[in-house]
Amino acid sequence: MTKKLFRLAFLLIAVAGQSQNLKLEEIMKGDIFIGSQPSNERWSLDGKKIYFEWNPNNELGESTYFWEKTMEKPKLALVKEAAFSRLNFIKNPDSDLAYYLERGVLYSYSIKNKITKKLLQQDNPISNLQLGFENGVLFFEQNDNLLKYNTKEGTIVQLTNFKKGKGQDPVSDKEDSFLKAQQKELFQFIRDQEAKKKWNTAKADANKSDFPKAYFSGKNELESLKMSPKGDFATFRLREEKEAKSEKMEVFITADGYNQSPNTKAKVSTENLTKSKFGIYSVAKDSVYFVDFSKLSHIQEVPEYYKLYDNLKNKEKVNKLIFVQEPVYNKDGSYAVSEIRSLDNKDRWLVKINLEKGNFEEIDYQHDEAWIAGPGIPSYEYSRGTLDFIGDNETIYFQSEASGYSHLYTYNLKTKKKQQLTKGTWEVRDVKLSKDKKTFYLTTNTTHPGNREFYKLAVSGGILEPILVQDGAHEVSLSPDESSLLVRYSFKNKPWELYIADNKKNTSLRQLTFSTTEEFKKYTWRKTEVITFKAQDGTPVYARLYRPQTAQANKAAVIFVHGAGYLQNAHNYWSNYHREYMFHNLLTDLGYTVLDIDYRGSDGYGRDFRTGIYRFMGGKDLTDQIDGKKYLVDNLGIDAKRVGIYGGSYGGFITLMGMLTTPKEFASGAALRSVTDWAHYNHGYTGNILNFPETDPDAYKKSSPIYFADNLEGNLLMLHGMVDNNVEYKDVVRLSQRFIELGKKNWSLSSFPVESHGFKETYSWVDEYSRILNLFNSTLLEK
Repeated sequence: MTKKLFRLAFLLIAVAGQSQNLKLEEIMKGDIFIGSQPSNERWSLDGKKIYFEWNPNNELGESTYFWEKTMEKPKLALVKEAAFSRLNFIKNPDSDLAYYLERGVLYSYSIKNKITKKLLQQDNPISNLQLGFENGVLFFEQNDNLLKYNTKEGTIVQLTNFKKGKGQDPVSDKEDSFLKAQQKELFQFIRDQEAKKKWNTAKADANKSDFPKAYFSGKNELESLKMSPKGDFATFRLREEKEAKSEKMEVFITADGYNQSPNTKAKVSTENLTKSKFGIYSVAKDSVYFVDFSKLSHIQEVPEYYKLYDNLKNKEKVNKLIFVQEPVYNKDGSYAVSEIRSLDNKDRWLVKINLEKGNFEEIDYQHDEAWIAGPGIPSYEYSRGTLDFIGDNETIYFQSEASGYSHLYTYNLKTKKKQQLTKGTWEVRDVKLSKDKKTFYLTTNTTHPGNREFYKLAVSGGILEPILVQDGAHEVSLSPDESSLLVRYSFKNKPWELYIADNKKNTSLRQLTFSTTEEFKKYTWRKTEVITFKAQDGTPVYARLYRPQTAQANKAAVIFVHGAGYLQNAHNYWSNYHREYMFHNLLTDLGYTVLDIDYRGSDGYGRDFRTGIYRFMGGKDLTDQIDGKKYLVDNLGIDAKRVGIYGGSYGGFITLMGMLTTPKEFASGAALRSVTDWAHYNHGYTGNILNFPETDPDAYKKSSPIYFADNLEGNLLMLHGMVDNNVEYKDVVRLSQRFIELGKKNWSLSSFPVESHGFKETYSWVDEYSRILNLFNSTLLEK
């Protein structure tokens, strides 16, 4: 037996000899092994019950459970009650009635009497339910139009008359053609018909109906219909229709034995930048008009990277394409505020819109030479951020990264005074306004980037009042009367559970659910350290560190790279990467040191950290991995030649960049579901970070592993689901062809025929991680 095999056998025997050993076949079962954690927690309308989804008995799927104060533990809800609890209700605060839609039918529900009434059911379903300013008035969408329903009077009035396509041509003012003029000159019959037509038109105009005139949208897509609270104006967006070419995916394992080729997504391209117009329909004027946003500040400024390209640096300036969100209204609709985003992703405006005049006033402007995003801030066209009115009905609140971190601001539309309510090198993660609109409830990471704490803050500003601030993460739902808190909480080695608490300063939690299995509890899961190290540019980088016991340490290390890019994993709460967390415990038992780094581009650390990967993915995000390796070598005695790297999705991409652009750094790497060429990824995500292939090809070339395939030296394992509709299997096929053409031998590809981007089947997880473990055992352990 070789030294290498002897050492591996010794380690496996040592771990097997413990009473708390881990097995891949068990931990890769995920929640079946851990225990199903509660999710989608919510209050009943009267605040007497709590509902949530749960699967404590390991059934085929989740069911709805409920809890109320008289109960010792949660109970299974009846099917009808469960379905009712999941509905989206809208409620006037001055009324006992709540309204909701179910399968396109409108209902009311008396919270006090618990009585449901069906209010409106028609052949054509209704949607987009909105509450009017007047008590009992509702607006809804049907057949692409807005209707007003007065529940007290029982009247329904159609307010808009939008139609697809083109309408009949109006009477032409153009001069008659020769033949038409000749016919009128020669024949009395033609002249009589013309006179009768004009008489009928004049008569119809004199007896004009108050039904709204038709407005035809032509080839444009009508979207985001919204009615003002008083029902006097409707806003909408007309979006230019474009036929975007989609990628196709081949599905081999099918029920009928025939292959399928569904579409997946459109690739990143300037071709996907579509024009849109923000329109207003005035009910009183029965007319449609559009807001001209050409006077927005900086609307013609070009990005800095244009200077790098001869074909762009002297390009004629034109107005940027923009996307206008539907307005947010104060209570009576006297103010309407919209958020606007430039489609090159670098500008964000807040504007007050005068609906009657069809013009606007700019409130706030934010520019980012990288891209606009951050907590509470839209990161692409259709996403929504924090934007609403406080109780005075003239002040809005919103979030901005103007200070470098996402913080809460207010702006008074009358005085034009802007106020920053929160400050510091931390982020506001979530904002809720109290019922009386005098208090903000904030989720922040004030005490540590890896925490999610819960505070109160007066709308006028001041000092944060702590409610829940212990290490970990708190996801909080306020009861309808705001006296109690429903909290979903977890710690780094404790999965998510539900708790109840009083809404008061430094409150305490009472646990409602106990989800973890007996098998999971047999093992002492590590409370991993969250450390910091200095990157080569001086930036502090956070990471989770798994240390083996000194007697078992083998001087080899594995670096894990989380996915998504903009995601946080070096935190103090239970990770979405729970299988990886358990796998890292297993690796640590085997003597490996594991480092899980929140590299540049990760969530939770402010604007500069977020945009550190702009125009170069595989730049600072990769050097952060190398600097993490240096920390292990310098401080923990790790052998620099025995360090491996692995990760999935974005983590797989970084693994490839590490193996191909810094081939001396890592002995081996496992790249799961990896992007290999960013020009083949989707539009929304990639366009933010790398601009567009047509305008910034250099950014795509230096960021794509496929261009560096000839540098491979270490041992590379690639693993990919064949029905991945996010990062297509085609990505890894194209890179494989490059390796074949280049004569590379030290790589392998494992394909999973039934798996998408996120694996589902336990046998696939076991197979995948067995291969990863074998890769590290065979390449990192001492020979």
